[in-house]
Amino acid sequence: MAGARTDDSGISTPGAGEDTIAAIATPLGEGGIGVVRVSGPGALAIAGRVFRPSRPGPKGPAQSFRLRHGRVVTAGGEVIDEALLAVMRGPRSYTREDVVEFQCHGGPLVVRRVLDEVLSAGARLARPGEFTKRAFLNGRLDLAEAEAVMAVVRARTEASLRAAMEGLGGRLSTRVRALQDRLERAIAQVEAGVDFPEDEIDESPFGPLRGECEDLRSSLAELIASAHTGKILRHGLKVVIAGRPNVGKSSLLNALLREGRAIVTPVPGTTRDAIEETLDLRGVPVRLVDTAGLRETTDPVESLGVERSEEWLRSADVVLAVIDGAEGLNERDRQLLAEVWEKAVVVANKADLLEGARLPDRLGEEIERLAGGRPVVVVSAVTGQGLVALEDELLRFVYSDGAEAPEEALVGSVRVEESLRRAVAALDQALTTLAQGLPEDLAVVDLREAWAALGEITGDTVSEEILDRVFADFCVGK
Repeated sequence: MAGARTDDSGISTPGAGEDTIAAIATPLGEGGIGVVRVSGPGALAIAGRVFRPSRPGPKGPAQSFRLRHGRVVTAGGEVIDEALLAVMRGPRSYTREDVVEFQCHGGPLVVRRVLDEVLSAGARLARPGEFTKRAFLNGRLDLAEAEAVMAVVRARTEASLRAAMEGLGGRLSTRVRALQDRLERAIAQVEAGVDFPEDEIDESPFGPLRGECEDLRSSLAELIASAHTGKILRHGLKVVIAGRPNVGKSSLLNALLREGRAIVTPVPGTTRDAIEETLDLRGVPVRLVDTAGLRETTDPVESLGVERSEEWLRSADVVLAVIDGAEGLNERDRQLLAEVWEKAVVVANKADLLEGARLPDRLGEEIERLAGGRPVVVVSAVTGQGLVALEDELLRFVYSDGAEAPEEALVGSVRVEESLRRAVAALDQALTTLAQGLPEDLAVVDLREAWAALGEITGDTVSEEILDRVFADFCVGK
């Protein structure tokens, strides 16, 4: 992988990009401010071509970490906007290259014109994530930290932001590198014994190789287990509300959102298409989806809604299988529970219509039997009874260990989880080799493979293909 790294003098060497890139770094639309970001060896020169300071400054390059007031102008001298110019000289910048930012008025037209002028002055339009990619190539961030940048941008709840900031702060990277260091020392210990059999090599500080491999595998398994929570905090828990018509699905959606989002009527088939809303459930981002009632119908519009409901069921993380607690079960209810059993929370609605707000014994027993150990919650979408218990069940799905504020490193990326699983597979192969009584040096190949898989997480052994895949998900300007 080609890229610039920083030498002992702190000066970055070229490699991440010999050209200069530019992009709008703020969302398009009306706002108080719009930022055009420029990074690369020509950033200062471009700023000199398009920016006219309000008052003359000292001759020579602009001073770093200072704002200058002035105007952005065209090559012909036309004033585009009044702006502030921020200069950040490399390597003390986000990309470790020379960076300038034009802080303009936030209208979409003026920001676009400033960008066009910067491009005309010698920059090219940045690709998605290219600023952060240069930060990685220049050694400012490792790959796991770079991925966390986008997680911070996309965070929608306090818990998801906290988890993203832990990743950006290097908690996951630190843990992965510690495991890599242990693998390196185990490999070195074995190789030293092979290369110098006549010498007495001190026993590994971690004990015999087999025990060390088992311990490393256990540590990797802990990280993989965190991927469930990490991915939910990053992408949201997809919760689909399903059931036959008029069991109270839309009422339940409104109750969970604490607002009248969905139309509720006693007419079956009112909901014709899915309604998706985002819920902040005690810090956990939840994608809550109300679906059309599941039933046989000759109405072509309602039929399409039912088909889409089936699609949502297949993609859901959790299904709130809603039944009418006052009316009891019918065959369609039983069919739904059989279809979604593995990821269902059974919600018996309309507790306000039940004597003592509890299910009749026979109905409760049947639901418990059909649920097969899955959670069953009795609620009233009208009075709010049982909603807290329902939220508790959803949180138990997110935090399998019961902790609602994880402080450990979390795996929030499918890419990272895949790398961890490859490292575990390599260690399993090494353990098989050792269990068969074969020489320890034969296991070194597998240990090196595990080390390389972990290196993909931080970017030490990453390919261009993986880099392109990671940064393609970024927005332009970041």
